[in-house]
Amino acid sequence: MTHEVRGATSPSGAHLDAGSEAEHGAKGPDELRREIERTRHELGDTVEELAGKMDVKARARARADDLKDRAGAMTVQMRSSAAQVGELGKQHRKPLTAAAGALVMLAVGVVMVQRRHH
Repeated sequence: MTHEVRGATSPSGAHLDAGSEAEHGAKGPDELRREIERTRHELGDTVEELAGKMDVKARARARADDLKDRAGAMTVQMRSSAAQVGELGKQHRKPLTAAAGALVMLAVGVVMVQRRHH
């Protein structure tokens, strides 16, 4: 569907031919087609992005998965810290101190988890 404008008028009403349009920055049909295709592609991307934002269930699932991953990582970290405290307690033969340290680490972990959920 190629349309060539052979004659047009300028804002002042003067007649312009195709040659003078090109000199003033008028776009050719191929350039217009490329621009339309680029705009369609960008619009498609925007529609997909908006559709993703409207998918509340998928966003909630992704958030829940993220929180599960973080909780799992915290659990591993807390177990590691508790094990280290336990080893220190064995080395220094102060079981009460080790238990108190593990309890403090557990309390810190619980507070961190609660703050992330709020």
